[in-house]
Amino acid sequence: MKTKLSITILFLLVIACNKNTLKKREINQELSKTTSIQDKIANLKDSKNNEIIVVAHRADWRHAPENSLQAIQNCINMGVDMVEIDVRETKDGELVLMHDITIDRTTTGQGLVKEWTLDSLKNLFLKDGLGVATPHKIPTLREALILTKDKILVNLDKSYAIFDKCYKIIQETGTQDQVIIKGAKHKSLVQDEFGEYLDKVLFMPVVNLDHPNATEMVNEYMEQDPPEAIEFTAKYDTLQGINRFREYREKGTSVWVNALWPQLNGGHDDEKAALDPSVYDWYIDHHIDIIQTDRPALLLNYLRSKGLHN
Repeated sequence: MKTKLSITILFLLVIACNKNTLKKREINQELSKTTSIQDKIANLKDSKNNEIIVVAHRADWRHAPENSLQAIQNCINMGVDMVEIDVRETKDGELVLMHDITIDRTTTGQGLVKEWTLDSLKNLFLKDGLGVATPHKIPTLREALILTKDKILVNLDKSYAIFDKCYKIIQETGTQDQVIIKGAKHKSLVQDEFGEYLDKVLFMPVVNLDHPNATEMVNEYMEQDPPEAIEFTAKYDTLQGINRFREYREKGTSVWVNALWPQLNGGHDDEKAALDPSVYDWYIDHHIDIIQTDRPALLLNYLRSKGLHN
């Protein structure tokens, strides 16, 4: 009797282990779904479909140092549509990935980025989110674009003032169709400062819906030749500008909203979504088709469960 009972228990344990293995495999397969770069570009240019674009803020910084090549590679492996990375210029005119104007928070060095040469920066190590040194090095923009080429879209932040230098590297790496640059500037000013590049790379305006001239700024962009996308920030979810998101998409402009912090999205942020992913329904219900997130895996899985992401 004991032998039969032991065999039965063992049999049940084997079944349970197999189920867990299959479940883990399904989760891994779900996270590793990818689409071609041509599909990602086509989706970016189609504001009227139901596919929501997922943008990873500073790449996958929870599992690798922010703005590192590994953090970018993690996003590629997950099937993220776009990575947002930050660009700074060094003392010797090289371009590196760095969010802050100093290197204190994210590296083993100290001081302003612009006071360090590239060779010196390459001797440092990146820190993780807890401030612990890792084996990862500070990447150059060129290294990042070579990694992302034909794999994932790229949003360059902190780059408007140095975009002539950024564009040279974009051109040399053949990533023009994959890169978006953005700025919180009126269309007329962008055309004056940035006009020679507007037909070569995508530009996305950033609009703060709390600002008194937000409507004027959006209308200026939407009046003629609307942009591929507009990034909106909204401190309150009752702002009237949110009601026009569907209109913008029907006119060919995708709507980008950040899930990063509550002051950017009326309180519908990633940390609340970590407790209850249905928080992301606010974005779906308000016709937002590009979401920048600090929790790409969570957002991808939720959107896929609703048939809103491949």
